[in-house]
Formats: sequence, C-alpha cells, structure tokens
Amino acid sequence: MNNTVLITGATSGFGQSCARRFSENGWNIVLIGRRTDRLDTLKAELSNKSQVHTLPLDVRDRDSVTDRLQSLPEPFQNVDILINSAGLALGLLPAHQTDLDDWDTMVDTNIKGLMYCTRSLLPGMVERNRGHIINMGSVAASNPYPGGNVYGATKAFVAQFSRNLRADLLGTRIRVTNIEPGMAETEFSIVRFKGDVPKADSIYQNTEPLTGGDIAEITYFVATLPEHVNINSLEVMPTCQAWGPLAVHRER
Repeated sequence: MNNTVLITGATSGFGQSCARRFSENGWNIVLIGRRTDRLDTLKAELSNKSQVHTLPLDVRDRDSVTDRLQSLPEPFQNVDILINSAGLALGLLPAHQTDLDDWDTMVDTNIKGLMYCTRSLLPGMVERNRGHIINMGSVAASNPYPGGNVYGATKAFVAQFSRNLRADLLGTRIRVTNIEPGMAETEFSIVRFKGDVPKADSIYQNTEPLTGGDIAEITYFVATLPEHVNINSLEVMPTCQAWGPLAVHRER
C-alpha cells in the first residue's frame, strides 16, 4: 500500500507544489482547500500518478475539520504525513492602523487551523506509532519587520508549537518538522495585498526568490529521510535575501 500525505492549503502556493512533488512518487494524496474548482483541477492533473481524494474545507471550521478528517475513506484513512500549509498574511500596515479582521483571519488560519488539523490526525499517528507533522512556518517567526506584526507572531507560534509537539511525542516514532521559508514568489503577496497584482509583483522586482517547487523539494527531502532522522526546523532563504543591520531611528 502506498503512503498517504494530507496537504492543507493545496489549491495554491507551497501546498499545491507539494501535492505535485509527492504525486511524482505515487503517494496517496488528500487535498484540502476552500476552492472546489482548483481542487478538481489539481485532482485531474495528479490522478494519473496517484490516488487523490479532495476535501473542500476551511481549516478555520473546527467542527468540520474534526468530522471530515476523522472519517476519511479508504485508502486514505491512515495518514502518514500531514503538511500544514494553509496560511496567509493580510496587509502590511503598522499595528496601530491595521484592520482587526485581518488579524483575526491570520490567527484563525495560521494558528487555529493548524491546531485543528494536527489534533484531528495526531491520535491515529500515535496509535500506529508512525507519522510526520510538517508545518510551514516562516523566517518572519524570528525576524521582525515593519507591518509583520500578527503574521510574524502567528509563525512564531508555529515554531514553538512544533518544538512542543516534539517534546510531547518523545518515545514515539512520530516526527515533527517546521520549515521556515524566506522570500518566495507564490500567490502570497497577492493575498497579502488583497488582489493588487502590481503591488505584489513589485516585492519580487529584480530578485530571484524561492519558488513553490523549491519548498516542495525541501519538504519531500525532509519527509523521506530515514525514520530515525528528524529535521526539527529548516530555515531557507533565496540567495538574494539575508539579514540587515538593526534599525536605528535618529532624531534630527
């Protein structure tokens, strides 16, 4: 029987790229996303290589996540790998000007959605003593920047939650990994700027950012290492990105 991977946020970005990468090796794939048309299109693309099950689902809906992830059909019931890829940033305003609804959406998706999916699948992994939780974090978890406020805070949660899962699961064969990408060109900035494509494109002007395929390749590498090897966290940036000096404001 082929291994099974469940991917949230599968309709775009890292999640979609991960689905394609795992399909190349014939994994059974559960695709979760809110956009049914995109799920159907991706399923049609991947079905010649993998068995694919789609779940139109909003990870923020706790009851739906619990019910549907605990009633997956055969042969998808025993999920070997959960890739928590659903996440987003909204806006780039300073904290005193931002929209509270944007903050709520980021917390509900990046934190609560990740918690709900993990909690739904983890008991089965523990019972089988087999599994891998792969969380999509961000360099924003440890590198603050103007306007990053709640987005960075949600990714700091992902980092610490991943570490604490490892502590809870000590003595089992379940692995936990937090992947922390830097600048990557997906639909991320289009979502952040609420459909303003020129503004989103300007973020990547004259750069060579990471791609969804880059992160999918890293994810697949992490997932297919020998079972006794656990990558706790993996931070990756494009070569054109690095850290700058500390900011200092000087009064004139």
